[in-house]
Amino acid sequence: MIPHSALDLGRLRIRPLQERKSLSRAVDVLINPDSPPPLLSGPLQESVQECAERVRRAREKGAAVFLIYGAHLLRNGAALIVDRLLEKNWVTHLATNGAGSIHDWEFAWSGVSTESVEQNVAAGTFGIWEETAVCLHAALLAGALDQLGYGAAVGRFICENGAVLPDADSLAASLAREPRHPLASARADLLGALESGLLRPGPMRVEHRHPEASILASAWRHGVPATVHPGIGYDIISNHPLFTGSAIGRAGGLDFRVFGASADLLDDGVVLCIGSAVMGPQVFEKSLSCVNNLRLQTGRPIVHGHSIDVVDLQDNGGWDWSAGEPPKNHPAYYLRFCKSFSRMQAPMIYHQCDNVAFLHALFAALTRP
Repeated sequence: MIPHSALDLGRLRIRPLQERKSLSRAVDVLINPDSPPPLLSGPLQESVQECAERVRRAREKGAAVFLIYGAHLLRNGAALIVDRLLEKNWVTHLATNGAGSIHDWEFAWSGVSTESVEQNVAAGTFGIWEETAVCLHAALLAGALDQLGYGAAVGRFICENGAVLPDADSLAASLAREPRHPLASARADLLGALESGLLRPGPMRVEHRHPEASILASAWRHGVPATVHPGIGYDIISNHPLFTGSAIGRAGGLDFRVFGASADLLDDGVVLCIGSAVMGPQVFEKSLSCVNNLRLQTGRPIVHGHSIDVVDLQDNGGWDWSAGEPPKNHPAYYLRFCKSFSRMQAPMIYHQCDNVAFLHALFAALTRP
C-alpha cells in the first residue's frame, strides 16, 4: 500500500507530437562546420586558440578529451560540428543531460523540437507527447537487454530506426528460469511495458528522417562513448503512462560508470564543459572521486595534468577564480559550474561566450593548418 497519495499517470491524456507547436527546426539551426565561425573579441579568440592547443597536445598523448554539454548546444545547431570533432578524433567522450537526449531524439525523428513551457504547463500539455516518451522508453528498455547505457541505447535506436522487442512469454520464461540473472530487472521492466499494452513485441520500426541532427547517433556511428545523466522526474518522458523510473535509472547508472572509465584516461587531457551548469560539474566531481579512490588503492597517482574549460553566457560572478574560491558570503560562491570545477585539482579556465560560437571557433582553430 502506498502511504501517501500519488498521481495516476495512466489517466493522462496523451497527444501525438504532430499536434505540438514546436519552436525550433533542425533545418533552421544546424550549422555548417566549414562555414566561418562568428567573430569573437580578441581576448576570447586568444583563449579559444589556447584551448585548441591544449586539445591538440592531449590527443597527441592519447589523453581523453571530454565534451560535456547542456541541451542548448544541441538545440542551437551544433550537431554537425560535434560530428566532425568525433570524426577527426578531437573528442573522445560526450556527456549530456536528459533534456539533451530528448531534443536530440525529437530532431532526429521529426526535425523539430522545443515548446512553450509557460503556455503548455498552464494548458496541461507540456511534455505530454506520445512518440517522445514511447520511443525513448523503448530505446532504453531494449538497450538494457544488451547492457547499453542511456546514450548508446538512444544512439543505436536512431541509427537502426527502431528496435526489435522480445515477446512477453519469452521474457516471463527467462525470469522464471533465471531470477538472479544480471538482466532480470531489465527483463521485468520490459515485460511490464509489454503487458501494459503500451509497447508491442516484435519489430518496432521508427523512421528517423533527420539523423544528422542527432549527436547521440553520431557518437554511435563513430564508436565514441556518449553518456546521458538524467534525473528522475526532470524530463518530459516522465509525463506518460509508460514512465519507468527504474529503466531510466538503470541506463543512467551504467552511463555514470562509463563516464568514470573515460575519466580514468584524463591524465594530461581536457574537459570542455559547454553550457552545463549543474549536470556537468556534479557528475564530474563524483566520477573523479571514484577514479581517484580506485587509483590510490593500487598505488597509482590521482588524475593529474588535465585542464577544464567552462563555457557559459553568465558572467563569472565578478570573481577571479585563479585566486581561489570565493567566500560563502560572495554570490560567486554559488556558481556551481565554476565552483565545482575549480576544486578538481586542475586549472579551470572560464570563457563567457555563446556555447555554439565557442565550439565553432574551437573547431576552426583545430582544423586550421
